[in-house]
Amino acid sequence: LDQARAGGSPRAVERHRARDKMLPRERIEAIIDPGTAFLETSTLAANGLYDDGAPSAGIVTGIGLVHGRECLFVANDATVKGGSYFPMTVKKH
Repeated sequence: LDQARAGGSPRAVERHRARDKMLPRERIEAIIDPGTAFLETSTLAANGLYDDGAPSAGIVTGIGLVHGRECLFVANDATVKGGSYFPMTVKKH
């Protein structure tokens, strides 16, 4: 799970941060109500596929609270192949 949650390569993450951009899980954490949990779904999507080059199928999905209401989140991860979609990404949507 930790490997899937890490997103793209360390180089891609570094380039993303150098542009002052937040990673998808950081964006979600900034939006959900403070002190509440985020239930991530399908973290292992695409595991073992695409030469292990698409952690979480390149998107983060899950459920979190915003102003006390349950919301569904879909956040693209640009550190995974520049945000490209894979067949499993489409299925995960």
